[in-house]
Amino acid sequence: MTSLLEGARQLVTRGTDIGARIEGLEQAATAARGRLDDDVVDVASTTSARAAGRLRLSAQHTVVAIAGATGSGKSSTFNALTGLELSSTGVRRPTTSWATACVWGRAGAAELLEWLGIPPRHQTMRDSMLDVGKADRDLEGVVLMDLPDHDSTEVSHHLEVDRLVLLADLLVWVLDPQKYADAAIHDRYLAPLRGHAGVMVVVLNHIDTIPADRRQSMVDDVRRLLDLDGLQSVPIYAVSARHDIGIDELRAEIASRVAAKKLTVGRIEADLRSAAEAMDAATGPAAPRELTAARVRELDDAVAEAAGVPVVVDAVERSTRQRARRATTWPVLAPFSRLGSDPAARLELDLGDAAGELSGAARSTPRATTVQRARLDAEVRALADDASDGLGAPWVAAVQGAATSRLPELGDRLDRDLGAADLGLGKLPGWVTAVRVLQWLLLLAAVAGAVWTGVLAVGGTLTDDANLLAGVPLPVLLLVGGLVLGVLLAVLCRFRAATLARDRAGDADERLRDAVHAAVDELVATPVATELAAYSTVRTHLDAVLDDPAPTA
Repeated sequence: MTSLLEGARQLVTRGTDIGARIEGLEQAATAARGRLDDDVVDVASTTSARAAGRLRLSAQHTVVAIAGATGSGKSSTFNALTGLELSSTGVRRPTTSWATACVWGRAGAAELLEWLGIPPRHQTMRDSMLDVGKADRDLEGVVLMDLPDHDSTEVSHHLEVDRLVLLADLLVWVLDPQKYADAAIHDRYLAPLRGHAGVMVVVLNHIDTIPADRRQSMVDDVRRLLDLDGLQSVPIYAVSARHDIGIDELRAEIASRVAAKKLTVGRIEADLRSAAEAMDAATGPAAPRELTAARVRELDDAVAEAAGVPVVVDAVERSTRQRARRATTWPVLAPFSRLGSDPAARLELDLGDAAGELSGAARSTPRATTVQRARLDAEVRALADDASDGLGAPWVAAVQGAATSRLPELGDRLDRDLGAADLGLGKLPGWVTAVRVLQWLLLLAAVAGAVWTGVLAVGGTLTDDANLLAGVPLPVLLLVGGLVLGVLLAVLCRFRAATLARDRAGDADERLRDAVHAAVDELVATPVATELAAYSTVRTHLDAVLDDPAPTA
């Protein structure tokens, strides 16, 4: 595609952005693949490839196709314009499914004719004729094609018409007074090509068969029908190929358009716009968007809440505080501190080395309940609703599918990752062990002081000068000091245990939320962001294609 577009940029009129628009439509089609209807995307992709292929070919030639129904005089019109009897008319015409081409200007035409699929036996080089005159010079660079009858009973005929209608730079539709209102041409070709009005001409043939006083009213009626088709700007020429009425005017119209050198680009622009409009209708008008970090954090918080992270963090804090206080309290009171169960054990959290100190089985974080799974589902769907609000139905489905397709996996992933997170419950810090040792030493000192006091008191030597310190018996100081310092240390450690618990809870909260974010990012946020990025790519490129005014030739 890149090489084709490079050729396109060199061949088209200076100043046009047609190459960028072709590439933009292709990128939009690529991004929309699998999200919009395949038929719409296929048309866009085919259109961009066809446009690039056309621009790679001769920029000096303009392809003009003459199309019409059986009996419309299409081939007669073709012959009148060429000045030669090149195309079969009458009853012989339906026998061929090939188009006939007459070329003014041989140089560079061969590759274009091959691209059009015109067999050599159906090609005529007008500059090889001996009677080339001024009219022919005015048509220099024209490839004039006479298409098969679009209403032929032969399927191959109208398939060939459909193919070449897509390739022509200028479409000349030949109508006849008997069938100009036929739905076959209006519904199948004219109305669907309303976006190509700038590269179309309508010819009302056999005007000689209509009384002179009725001709204008018939032209006006054709005008009315074309207006209903959305082709208000398409000119109408009343001609008689048999009697050469209006042929000069029709030839002049074709020549003037060819001379303007805008038909090829005009046709391509119309094709691009038509394909982009079909994609635009399916895509929806919402501006490009992205999944913001703030909205992902909201989902992380909601998922963490649904997964019970605050409950676990609270249990970690209370368990750490309880265990630290139990370890640092006065040893005499320690048995009483064991009367309550550990909050972490009640949640069956993994306590590591401390698990043996508690009753009940210990495992990782508790599995999500049915209510939690339902809440998790609701939160993810809420994100999808917010992200897809205002988008076209296909994109809403794509975003919601991306958000919810891995919901079961998300629940299992949270169970696994939250359970594997280190909550810091396995081991208390070293200062707790040091305080525990110190408390036992203080208790032993108090017991020793009590025993010493009793011995001295029985011996009557408690108040001897040798046993006094500042007037107070040493054994009593040892007893009271051990008791007071042990209680005071226990009180101080209660405050330190609260700080430790908050720190451990904060660390646990961060680890659990990191695990939640990793799961949400991989299974929900990234897939949704990918869909929004694809939407933004499509929307941006479509806007670029549709920004320019409708092409005119």
